[in-house]
Amino acid sequence: MRNIGVFVCFALAALAAPAVAGAGDMNVATFLAKADALKAKGLGALGSPDIKLLYSEANAAGKTYRETIAADKKAGRAPHSCPPKKAALNSDQLLAHLRTYPAAVRPKTTITTAMFDVMKKRYPCT
Repeated sequence: MRNIGVFVCFALAALAAPAVAGAGDMNVATFLAKADALKAKGLGALGSPDIKLLYSEANAAGKTYRETIAADKKAGRAPHSCPPKKAALNSDQLLAHLRTYPAAVRPKTTITTAMFDVMKKRYPCT
């Protein structure tokens, strides 16, 4: 299994499963630092509490995103983005997106904001 598999596809679960504890308020700089540290540990990272923390952060951001899309639809507002019913985002895709933020912006950008940004980029409304 590749080292990235250590993240247990937390981003995919963020879009497909109900949220667990976590606010989605972690900033991109912290998220990437923790993800990189886990990746460096390889299989030794499997027992790390940071895996659950990153999963929770991504999951909470995904939940907030889904709830916002549903609320906009219900209220008749133009949606933020237009994902298919079974939108998927794997950990490699999420991490690649997070790395697109300039270093100076990463500490000021939450995972929730990043989730909204990547979904708008991947699934724009036409």
